[in-house]
Amino acid sequence: MIELSLAEIADVVGGRLHRTDGSAVVTGSVEFDTRELGPGGLFIALPGERVDGHDFAAKAVESGAVGVLAAREVDAPAIVVPPLPPGQGNAGSVALTGDTDGSGAAVLAALAKLARHVVDRLAAGGLTVIGVTGSSGKTSTKDVIAQLIEPMGPTVAPPGSFNSELGHPWTALRADASTKFLVLEMSARGVGHIAEAAATTPPRIGAVLNVGSAHVGEFGSREGIAKAKGELVEALPEDGLAVLNLDDPLVAAMASRTKARVVGVGESAGAQVRAADITVDDEARASFRLITPEGEAPVTLPLHGEHHVGNALSAAAIARELGASTEEIARRLSSLQRRSERRMDVTTRADGVTILNDSYNANPESVRAGLKALASMSRSGRRAWAVLGVMGELGEDSVTAHDSIGRLVVRLNIEKLVVVGQDAAAMHQGAFQEGSWGEESVLVPDVEAAVAVLHDQLRPGDVVLVKASKAAGLWRVAEALLADPGNSPSTLNSERSNGGHA
Repeated sequence: MIELSLAEIADVVGGRLHRTDGSAVVTGSVEFDTRELGPGGLFIALPGERVDGHDFAAKAVESGAVGVLAAREVDAPAIVVPPLPPGQGNAGSVALTGDTDGSGAAVLAALAKLARHVVDRLAAGGLTVIGVTGSSGKTSTKDVIAQLIEPMGPTVAPPGSFNSELGHPWTALRADASTKFLVLEMSARGVGHIAEAAATTPPRIGAVLNVGSAHVGEFGSREGIAKAKGELVEALPEDGLAVLNLDDPLVAAMASRTKARVVGVGESAGAQVRAADITVDDEARASFRLITPEGEAPVTLPLHGEHHVGNALSAAAIARELGASTEEIARRLSSLQRRSERRMDVTTRADGVTILNDSYNANPESVRAGLKALASMSRSGRRAWAVLGVMGELGEDSVTAHDSIGRLVVRLNIEKLVVVGQDAAAMHQGAFQEGSWGEESVLVPDVEAAVAVLHDQLRPGDVVLVKASKAAGLWRVAEALLADPGNSPSTLNSERSNGGHA
């Protein structure tokens, strides 16, 4: 963060000083975990399910913080923020399950004000804010964007899917006077959430990847999702850039909702940045010709899954806008690294079993993409396993969506399907009805039972996709498989996740 005194921060967030005259200057990072604090930091006191950050104020100062951003007086120098008016605590309540009294919402609102102040100051000095949204692929695309533009200047992007009401301003506050690019995921669980995030960190460039069915139970329809996702392009200035996927009609239609310049991407002939002659190898890695108005160049993505082509095109359009040549973009795309865990993370064990750990989250579109990658990796005669759990927040479409995934498993000639949990039972039923399967599909009650099936039946050379919504906990299946070739359910570990939104 840029250096600011406690008095300056209090003025920005509308708080009052406590146990300080405000002259101390924040020269370090802004943190909500005392273990991450260093000299000159600012501690954010937030309530949680088990502990309240306000109780760690003194420890934060001992760890190097010069002050605390808090909702009530604490035993340390602090900026105490006022409570929010009734009805204005919705953002905080989404992010903090332990926020029973609204104190967390008040602190998060203050954090957002601080982030806006810092971003405005940095933007005046040349910082470019880049936002990316979509029903799926946000995190992977954010990682690709960062890798394409990092050679052009210092870049800040969130770790993993840290895109919540806490993660969004926290990431913005990682930027300092040296930062040239700030890349942010813009997520939503309802209409207005992306507009709110964009108000905290006004973007100059925005990319909309797709409109799928993730959280359709909350939005009501794909059109409702499109309304929310389009808030990103509505927030762009006239001298900004909207990058839209022309292969998705609901995204392409957003061109009428922005005053910014529009660049279309995709396989469509009308796309200014497009992919042609796409092929996929036996490791599910895509190659294509990258075509831009300036020329074309070959790309071979090291990432697994053909769906990464669309993500790469959006990132390429952004890098092009910021000055990278077609050849530079193609070269950087061909040397990408996977940065966020449990997203098509491919590992081969010593016994030859390959695990596609895509267990971070799931919706119908991302599961279909994962299954297609699995099918590609089994083309060379390897036996394919799909270990799938519930896809959450699909509302009244849930049974139909799960049924269609089970049928797709059969159509892709995937040999084995393990459906985990009764909530996902329609996948098992769909597979059975589509292919009249016998033992090829099995419904198990929980993660431990799934691991037991795999432990008994996997053989060298098999390839296994593990995917479900985060709440299903199927990441534990992948962890157990990766522990060692002879593992058992007792090897399961506990999850650590910073959370994220759609």
